[in-house]
Amino acid sequence: MPVPSPPGHFVLPDLVSHCPFPLTRHAHAEAVAAASDKWLDEGCPELLPKKRAALYGLKSGILTAHCYPDADDERLRVVADFLVYLFHLDNISDKLAVHGTEQLANVVMNAHWLPERYAPTRSPGKEQPAEELSPGRLARSYWSRCIQGAKPGPQARFKENLGLFFEAVQIQTADRDNGVTPDLESYISIRRDTSGCKPSFDLIEYAMGLDLPEYVVEHPIIKALNQAANDLVTYVDIFSYNVEQSRGDTHNMIPILMTHRNLTLQQAVDYVGDLCRDQISSFMENEKRIPSWGQDVDREVAVYVKGLRDWIVGSLHWSFMTERYFGKAGFEVKKSRFVELLPAKQRLE
Repeated sequence: MPVPSPPGHFVLPDLVSHCPFPLTRHAHAEAVAAASDKWLDEGCPELLPKKRAALYGLKSGILTAHCYPDADDERLRVVADFLVYLFHLDNISDKLAVHGTEQLANVVMNAHWLPERYAPTRSPGKEQPAEELSPGRLARSYWSRCIQGAKPGPQARFKENLGLFFEAVQIQTADRDNGVTPDLESYISIRRDTSGCKPSFDLIEYAMGLDLPEYVVEHPIIKALNQAANDLVTYVDIFSYNVEQSRGDTHNMIPILMTHRNLTLQQAVDYVGDLCRDQISSFMENEKRIPSWGQDVDREVAVYVKGLRDWIVGSLHWSFMTERYFGKAGFEVKKSRFVELLPAKQRLE
């Protein structure tokens, strides 16, 4: 009996219809997005032409405009710079070995701990060049502007969570270098940090002028809402899977489910779709359980939770606007949900 051919396509779950949150967009989205793209472009003279073109197809600034629609222009621009920079870091780290990601982390975190000037470290194994590298210069640029308006709590949480991002990236890099495909639970735990959602959610507070008390941030319901939003954003592995499978990247929920749960491609995609629906339901249920901490704190909590909702729905719709996942076919994929598999080594980004 002949061996059946592997599938040539899969069908996405209808998450757009299942997500009940309204999609909104900042009034000055295009202008802020264009300025942010230009900022990264001019700050990275080393970018190859293909990566430079991909920067503008990414439409990271449009993602920002949907996820922070109520921010003023100045703060929206800072957040847009961070998000396009975060995608840039992701692209850089994809090419690095573990030692390289450690060096990248040292350069970037140096700019956050010493934003007023470049002071290269001389610690053995962590030496930095006399002239600051572009990832450090870019980080210093957006962070020095951010701290002019960010309250102490969000500043501290942002730096802590950005540090966790780099720690998780190093684990991911080690897995990739060693050919390790983690199990689903381990992967989700790491993915919650490699997604960059945690520092991005801290910027909800910055964008809206908030400073949530620590007892609110650490409350189980607020943490559950934060994690559900994080998981929903990171479960869009189903959108990035096609490009990633074409280059042999297994750090994605779909190949993990196919390997460890023995699922077919479509079964794995449907499994992740069910997880997304469960998280949307969980988020909505936990919203009803938010306690009261008094009028002033409750107002800030309401603004923050709206920010999480904006992130959920904004990132979902943006996944079809960007050229990062489906090239220029995003609008058609959004309608049909039909994804034809790319051949090996063909890349869109």
